[in-house]
Amino acid sequence: MNSRYLVPIALFSTLFPVPGILSAQQKEEVVILDETGVKNLRIETELVEESTFAKTIFALGRIEAIPEKSGAVSSRIPGRVVALSVAPGDTVKAGEEVARVESRQPGNPPPVISLTAPVSGLVTHLDTRLGDPVEPDKALLEIIDLDEVYAFAQVPEHQAGLVKAGMKANIRVAALPGVPFEGELIRFGTAANRESGTLDAVFRLKNEGGQLRPGMRAEYSIVISSRENVLSVPREAIQGEGSDRFIYVKHFDLPNAFVKARVVTGEKNDQFVEILSGVFPADEVVTRGAYSLAFAGGNSGISLKEALDAAHGHEHAEDGSELTPEKLKEMEAKKRAEAGLPPEGTGSGDGRIWKFLSAALFLLLLASLITRFRKKPFEDDGSSQNLNQEAH
Repeated sequence: MNSRYLVPIALFSTLFPVPGILSAQQKEEVVILDETGVKNLRIETELVEESTFAKTIFALGRIEAIPEKSGAVSSRIPGRVVALSVAPGDTVKAGEEVARVESRQPGNPPPVISLTAPVSGLVTHLDTRLGDPVEPDKALLEIIDLDEVYAFAQVPEHQAGLVKAGMKANIRVAALPGVPFEGELIRFGTAANRESGTLDAVFRLKNEGGQLRPGMRAEYSIVISSRENVLSVPREAIQGEGSDRFIYVKHFDLPNAFVKARVVTGEKNDQFVEILSGVFPADEVVTRGAYSLAFAGGNSGISLKEALDAAHGHEHAEDGSELTPEKLKEMEAKKRAEAGLPPEGTGSGDGRIWKFLSAALFLLLLASLITRFRKKPFEDDGSSQNLNQEAH
């Protein structure tokens, strides 16, 4: 039986062979908070669904510019810089003026030429200032088109044989947490790195918004295969270690209540863990705040009875079960036992003795009263005879 169903019998009577009682261990499976506790722990849940599960290889790497999508700005004539209209970090369009150079040729005024951007992109490097001399063989600034970039993944050599051109990779960049990127493998590097024992796998990916920059560190989950209709949960939902793995499932009846469900896990990737048993589709598993729930149960201040009373609008037993006539009778018997009284409706030896003694005392009292009334007439007759004798 799934441990998440260890909840009040009235709600899940069909799942328990012995109705009416929740053990102490079962009650510990339910963590009940108030609204403030849920907000403080920042609890977030996610719906469990069957989906495509990807088998992945993990790798580290970096972002680089595509060489053929970069350009340099230089002057055709010697001279000096008399105007600069860009700075590193600016975005320019192809043909836009970026600088002006005054020629060394004589003239009044000397001739001035305009330098324009050869490509659209980001100004990444500026190697001149106003008034600096200019030579034709020296680049003044560099522009890179970052609409697309290369992502170099350092794949371990023993896994490189599993990776093929055309495979996809989920890419996460440390500088942009929470922003997903997807790249496609186009080729491998020309040689392996002897020191790290890795081989570069080059991915091409879109850089919408220009957020990616050359040199950024990245993490790669290279998808090598996938399976359909696999039940899985986010990695952050899994708690415990070794064979004792569990998750917290949102209680479908009690507000702000979460059930500890032990699970059997299968494969895992960078985002999800396969669940072989323990949860079902449409369950809501706790993702954010799952770790804190393990320490919140004993300090919530709300009992299972109180939560059920509030949810259902009527009173429950301390163990969370419904107050059936049998349960009320059981509770009454427990109270009488604690007070030292015999069970109600049961004939104990002491009770019968007291009944017999009470009846005997009543009979003795009744007999005494009857005897007394019977003696009074005889005593009057004797007195009359004595008085007659004295008169004679």
